[in-house]
Amino acid sequence: MQLTRISNGEITVDIAALGAEMQSIQTRDGRQWLWHGDASYWTGRSPILFPMVGRAPNDTVSIEGERFQMSQHGFARRSNFSLVVEETDRCVYRLEASEATLAMFPFHFRLDVEHRLEGRAVVVTAEVTNQDRRVMPYGIGFHPAFAWPLPGAGDAPHCVVLDNGGAPELHRLSGGLVEPEPLASPFAAGALTLAHEMFRADAMVFPEGAGAGLRYGPDVGPSVKFTWENLPNFALWSKGDAGFICLEPWHGTAAEVGGSDDLSERPYSETLGPWSTARYSFRAELLG
Repeated sequence: MQLTRISNGEITVDIAALGAEMQSIQTRDGRQWLWHGDASYWTGRSPILFPMVGRAPNDTVSIEGERFQMSQHGFARRSNFSLVVEETDRCVYRLEASEATLAMFPFHFRLDVEHRLEGRAVVVTAEVTNQDRRVMPYGIGFHPAFAWPLPGAGDAPHCVVLDNGGAPELHRLSGGLVEPEPLASPFAAGALTLAHEMFRADAMVFPEGAGAGLRYGPDVGPSVKFTWENLPNFALWSKGDAGFICLEPWHGTAAEVGGSDDLSERPYSETLGPWSTARYSFRAELLG
């Protein structure tokens, strides 16, 4: 696997060419903050979701009346990116349209994914450019899996605390599709104490979002200050006792149960005009 390592003396991050996906985040004391990965649970660590988030009915999307096969979360996470910028504390990987992508997504595009270090924080930015002559519909999202428990936290309960103190409505998945009927929020005054049992029914999806920032970790000890931009939807996911929690800001969700398979009609689907560019990002600062 081709890896690029960036470092600034405070943290070191490894990024793979496959999917432009982070493989590790390590502080100078040797602690690993990103999930180590275990294929018996899940093959990802921090995938980029593009050109759709979640599943489509029968893994098929309609675009301008034509149907295309597309698996969960799109093809970017399984695509080889090209390294176009490599600096000590910053790198950029690029994916562009090819015969393989055009068979699933009939648009010419460019997807640049930048990883940049700022002190004890890593900033990940995805820049989408429509290089086609038509309006391009798509979804995009981030899926980083942080260690649960965090290194040095022991068995202390871990919480997600929203900056806005909100209580966003919960939606569950059925066959990978979003159930349109909302459920009561699991947050109380913006706080949620995590438990593995919460994820027996798959991800916890908050289509109306969870603000633009949160803190993840125990009440006392190491934590992650996590913020995002231009990503109105949010989800939390874990699997069994794998030892990770995914903090997932998105622009676009899976199709709804009983909803359209048209990519442009999916909830919160993004559209981009010809030769236009849009940016999406998250920032994870390691505290303690």
